[in-house]
Amino acid sequence: MNRLGSATSPYLQQHADNPVDWWPWCAEAFEEARRRDVPVLISVGYAACHWCHVMAHESFEDEAVGRLLNDNFVSIKVDREERPDVDAVYMTATQAMTGQGGWPMTVFATPDGTPFFCGTYYPRPNFVRLLESVTTAWRDQRDAVIEQGAALVQAIGGAQAVGKPAAPLTAELLDAAAIQLAKEHDRANGGFGGAPKFPPHMNLLFLLRHYQRTGDRQSLELVRHTAEAMARGGIYDQLAGGFARYSVDAHWTVPHFEKMLYDNALLLRVYTQLWRLTGDPLARRIAAETTAFLLDDLATEAGGLASALDADTDGVEGATYAWTPDQLVEVLGEDDGRFAADLFAVTTDGTFEHGTSVLRLARDVDDADPAVQDRWRRVRDRLRAARAARPQPARDDKVVASWNGLAVTALAEYAALTGDAAARDAAIRIAGVLADRHLVDGRLRRVSRDGVVGEPAGVLEDHGCVAEAFATVHQLTGDGRWLALAGQLLDTALTRFVTGAGGFYDTADDAERLVTRPADPTDNATPSGQSALVAALVTYSALTAQPRYRQAAETALSTIAPIVARHARFTGYAATVGEALLSGPYEIAVVTDDPTGDPLVGTAYRYAPPGAVIVAGKPDQPGVPLLADRRRIEDRATAYVCRGFVCDRPVTDAADLAAQLA
Repeated sequence: MNRLGSATSPYLQQHADNPVDWWPWCAEAFEEARRRDVPVLISVGYAACHWCHVMAHESFEDEAVGRLLNDNFVSIKVDREERPDVDAVYMTATQAMTGQGGWPMTVFATPDGTPFFCGTYYPRPNFVRLLESVTTAWRDQRDAVIEQGAALVQAIGGAQAVGKPAAPLTAELLDAAAIQLAKEHDRANGGFGGAPKFPPHMNLLFLLRHYQRTGDRQSLELVRHTAEAMARGGIYDQLAGGFARYSVDAHWTVPHFEKMLYDNALLLRVYTQLWRLTGDPLARRIAAETTAFLLDDLATEAGGLASALDADTDGVEGATYAWTPDQLVEVLGEDDGRFAADLFAVTTDGTFEHGTSVLRLARDVDDADPAVQDRWRRVRDRLRAARAARPQPARDDKVVASWNGLAVTALAEYAALTGDAAARDAAIRIAGVLADRHLVDGRLRRVSRDGVVGEPAGVLEDHGCVAEAFATVHQLTGDGRWLALAGQLLDTALTRFVTGAGGFYDTADDAERLVTRPADPTDNATPSGQSALVAALVTYSALTAQPRYRQAAETALSTIAPIVARHARFTGYAATVGEALLSGPYEIAVVTDDPTGDPLVGTAYRYAPPGAVIVAGKPDQPGVPLLADRRRIEDRATAYVCRGFVCDRPVTDAADLAAQLA
């Protein structure tokens, strides 16, 4: 029976025609397992996942495996991006049982959802043996299975225990986190740790703010080194822009080719802020190209940005992207083909598979002679056009609220600093999609697709990322609507997600009850729900002069302060917010008739301290507290700089404003 064909998830739709009698995650599936007295297979993945595709081809598309599953299990397919709460609970179980996790995730559970055996990818022969073993154990050793599940639930409940307030997130703890990151820095290749190597975007954002506060050149150098290595590596698409999910090696050469919205949104912020602080032309170019990638490759017809581009093309990973020297010559001719092979490090031996190479930038073009730059651009344009004629990877076009929130914040920051009209318009337009489509009866929904909102409720990270996005668009536009919407989301979070200890659960108190209530405070591929919410609370408090939101943020940060210095790589966004709190954050109001072109506004963005909020426009606009009761001096545009609601003297000269912010 095809129960997945009408799903909003492309991942579920990919499995709609399997011989497996899949159910979506729903109460009816577990009721069916109880009625039949069979265990549940919970298979979790996502549309752009390479090994999910491999397991699907090997097992879930196989008629014999389908019969084995249909006869002995109720099989549930879950899109981890659509149901991060379900994913979090069973990923914790998988890690507790096996010591590692990943996707596809394969979980066997009782009809009440209690997991008793967990794993990830299984080749077909191993998977068949596992299905037979679980069937036998369920029939002949039921008590032992149930006992193992109860112990596993107890273990994951402890792993997801909500922290209690400890000490504030102090300058000393943040300095210790920066020192730890410096110790873990790969001095040869940039980044932190070994292969596989993921873009450490949140750690880089933290280090940039740490550099601003302390002047520590080491923190800045860690960012510059890593950002340049990634931008020159194969993890970055040298033809069309955009970063892949991770590098399979330690030196950023061969990526896992899927491109995720959240990575590119966070990296856009990194390169934008690096350019702002240093004037680095490479950072400026990468920020511009990443913006173009978001708007050209991920924009959906119904509004919003798609989740990802697939790792595979027609089942082959990297087929769209890899080149041989002969292919370069075929497209470019002999001279430009040799030039491109040297420029992009394409060799006869290859750096990838079957003698092909992933393009990486082996020469400095950003500071090169203009003639070299022109030739590089011409070559790149021709290669990109030729690549467009190849088969292309599939796109997961569902719109995820939190990831689009991250993108809105990044696009708005980029637009404010560069004046880019397309980025500005996109930030406002995508924010409108989140406000008008994803807010339903006052509550946030997590996903939409083709203009239709899905059923899954927004989790904590959705509330945090979208509230921060709305607060950022409020600053970009001076429109009070966005600030009101941010406050609505934050009030929901403070009512529905908060724990008795001042931290936050990842799901609302009226959400579907799972075997445990997830509460993960660590930052991983994306900011944790708690870190995202704390960022929005701090920004909103500064924009509205309402200290209770700041107090909620400080209490929540204190619950994870003890792990910031010990595990800095997994608390990057929390530390980023901590730097904003130490800075103030500053509140900057510019009274002007020209909120986009006034030199005072440009100076405010150029020299803004960490986490500063900036609003420009005419005084006393409805819903814009930062401009209330502000007046021009001598009928000139005037800037007001405050910190902790205590203000310096107003200034009308851009140089004076820069001095106040220095």
